Amino acid sequence: MLLFPNCKINIGLNITQKYPNGYHALETVFYPIDWTDILEVNEKTNQPATLTINQSGIKIDGKTEDNILYKAYNLLSEVKTLPNLSVHLHKILPMGAGLGGGSSDAAFFINHLNTTYELGLSLEELNQLASKLGADCAFFITNKPVYATGIGNVFENITLDLNKYYICLVYPNIHSNTKVAYSNVIPKQPSHNLKNCIETLHPKDWKNVLQNDFEESVFLNYPEIKELKNYLYQQKALYASMSGSGSAVYGIFDAMPQINLPSEYLMHIQLPNE
Repeated sequence: MLLFPNCKINIGLNITQKYPNGYHALETVFYPIDWTDILEVNEKTNQPATLTINQSGIKIDGKTEDNILYKAYNLLSEVKTLPNLSVHLHKILPMGAGLGGGSSDAAFFINHLNTTYELGLSLEELNQLASKLGADCAFFITNKPVYATGIGNVFENITLDLNKYYICLVYPNIHSNTKVAYSNVIPKQPSHNLKNCIETLHPKDWKNVLQNDFEESVFLNYPEIKELKNYLYQQKALYASMSGSGSAVYGIFDAMPQINLPSEYLMHIQLPNE
């Protein structure tokens, strides 16, 4: 079975509080983008239940036990009986980009196991399991635009449709460390209602009221990311922002953008789907 786990962007991101356990409360809007990894899942017979992982594309360093797919398999096997499986992940989505690629891989894998092997897990149970793997992992279980609060795992429906726009997503070949990004942010209450602004304003007006609280500190460490955001505005983006804790930046356009960037940058343009 072939799966195509997609990524997401954050539209607005406010860090509102730091909890005693070190986690942060936030509010943001997650929006799915059709840039994907490729995940092949096969069942192996006559062997003890375990997961074998092979990988190609962008290299993922570290031990197998640290792989989020391995963690997802073990987490699910604690509550359900799973078969012996092998997976091949062809990694296309860059890491350290604020796109949630690893979380998406895990969520798609969990959904596949639940459906294929009729595990009978409810949406609430799937969300709870996914949240243990990553703050944004639960979003990819339903994979539709949501207004997110908590640590990024409490969702409300939002009226948002960007299908008539071009969305240009650029990764400037910089790995942004999420922990470092959080350490340099001072939580505060936003001056505008994020959900209301996104639902009522045209995207061209978002730049006057929305912000990503990570940008200030990340831009200090990596000014080229700020330059990339400015470049997208120069190319007539209606709205541009860094996604999550970076380093990917996106622009929303009402016409096909003409982008000329260094060859080491990765770029994906999501076309209108009216």
